[in-house]
Amino acid sequence: MSAFDDRLQRRVLGLQVRLYACCARLSAGTDGEALHDLRIALRRLASLLRPLRREPLCAALEQAVTVLNRASGPLRDIEVLAHELEAQGLSGPAALRRDCLAEAYVELLAGVPLRGLMVRLDEWPEDCRQARRHGQWRARGKRVARHLDRLARKLAMALRDPAHDRHRLRLLIKRLRYCAEAWPAYYQLEPARLRSLRRAQAALGHWHDHWQWLQRLEIETDLGPCAGIWRQRLLDAEREADLALLELCEFFPQVPAQSR
Repeated sequence: MSAFDDRLQRRVLGLQVRLYACCARLSAGTDGEALHDLRIALRRLASLLRPLRREPLCAALEQAVTVLNRASGPLRDIEVLAHELEAQGLSGPAALRRDCLAEAYVELLAGVPLRGLMVRLDEWPEDCRQARRHGQWRARGKRVARHLDRLARKLAMALRDPAHDRHRLRLLIKRLRYCAEAWPAYYQLEPARLRSLRRAQAALGHWHDHWQWLQRLEIETDLGPCAGIWRQRLLDAEREADLALLELCEFFPQVPAQSR
């Protein structure tokens, strides 16, 4: 096994262990950060695999991660909303959402998406060994480097688009940051550049939360008391996000050359 393959296998195993731990915490029902940490582990696993998706095994495992990520995403949105409602003093609406979450956690833990991912993770080491034995495994570090270079170029271009879409920029920033953190040997993120990426991601996340909550107002009428403050916060978040994106431009002054 090459050093690259060994590094990949160890990281996948480490994230599998982390996922098991998060599931145990979520099942216990006493840890408010369990689902959040589970989704972070899913994000790290997806970022590790995405540059290698031309490998069928990597593509299949990444797809299983995506399915669970989609299943768990709405639950995390409700968690964040419930926390916001509590902060606004709306204990009744917050409690209603927390009651729904308790049942949803049980369904998630027993559901097909989680079981499907765990089966693939259990089979992953042997599947990889078989692929290497039959000459069907071609994952290389060069693919990771090319993928990261493409992400950086896309972000540099999107930052300079006068009609930029904040949703797309948020996605591009997250993909570049997490993939670079998953594969630090193939893309150097200096501390200042990493801080700028994190600042932009946080600002866009703050904007996205309020944008999303305002979309719920027409259906979830008990959110009405928050409408005014959310609209003002959305405007503030837009300004904060735009400043963070302007700063980020300084760290991506031109479209990076494909050097690998």
